[in-house]
Amino acid sequence: MKQLFRSVGFSVYSNYSKVLPPRVSGLLCYCVNHCRHSHSGTKSTTLEVKLNRQCNSPTTTTVRVSQNHNRPLFLRKMSSSTTVDSLLSGLDQTQIDLLKEECILLDEDDKKIGSASKKDCHLLENIEKGMLHRAFSVFLFNTDGKLLLQQRSDAKITYPGHYTNTCCSHPLNFEAELDEAEAIGVRRAAQRKLYHELGIKASQLPLDEFNYLTRIHYKASNVPYDGKFGEHEIDYILFIQRDVELDVNENEVKSVKYVSQEELKEFLDKASSEGNLITPWFKLICDKFLYNWWNNLKSLQSQQDRGTIHRL
Repeated sequence: MKQLFRSVGFSVYSNYSKVLPPRVSGLLCYCVNHCRHSHSGTKSTTLEVKLNRQCNSPTTTTVRVSQNHNRPLFLRKMSSSTTVDSLLSGLDQTQIDLLKEECILLDEDDKKIGSASKKDCHLLENIEKGMLHRAFSVFLFNTDGKLLLQQRSDAKITYPGHYTNTCCSHPLNFEAELDEAEAIGVRRAAQRKLYHELGIKASQLPLDEFNYLTRIHYKASNVPYDGKFGEHEIDYILFIQRDVELDVNENEVKSVKYVSQEELKEFLDKASSEGNLITPWFKLICDKFLYNWWNNLKSLQSQQDRGTIHRL
């Protein structure tokens, strides 16, 4: 078996001989994290992953997860101390499973300092202690210059039913998405999640057409407020203009629509009176940056501000 990637505390090996595309590596990372949480304390375990949707032909690969002994003690303690099932009572099982994904922990200068589960990263008790993770927000425009909005599924654990930009998620803690050169790891994560949430195939979203503009740092509590979950992220802003085909994952996305600048402004102005909820990061981006970037879709390089982390 060849080594695919190393995570904090684990090495991952597979008998699949071909180079795995990023979206397949993302699936493996999810499965491995599931395996880690299901077999905590064991030195090695094996699972089989079917790659039907992600590969050109039905394929099965065997993955072995072997425990390393260099996992930082504070990360081990954090993982074992945040497994209170009562926090997740009554929530959607698919979304609960996704909380096992391993996100990238950061200091305030966007330097990696470790990793933690998606659940740990979004617990208010950890956020209040300063836990910060890497994220991205994609703004996808069609060739008419309209922005694709999504309304988050009611099954989502954070900000259910909220309207937001095209796709918001996290790069995960494996090699392909940790690569910081030209933010290629974040771009790969965006490509993976656009397929997962909206069914947009990677062939329609070339990595080199994602325009990485800048980063924002923000913190917010969940809405409706539950005293359990929130966000604390350094968020990479990615713009892309393509006509795409959608195949919406209803567990992730409740509805979608394209809007012009005028339509978005009117929608936001009436959101409160009409009972439409807006994610906090999308509102901040709209208030501070979006329309200027939108006016420069044809010259986005002039809008790049990669050296700055905007604290909002």
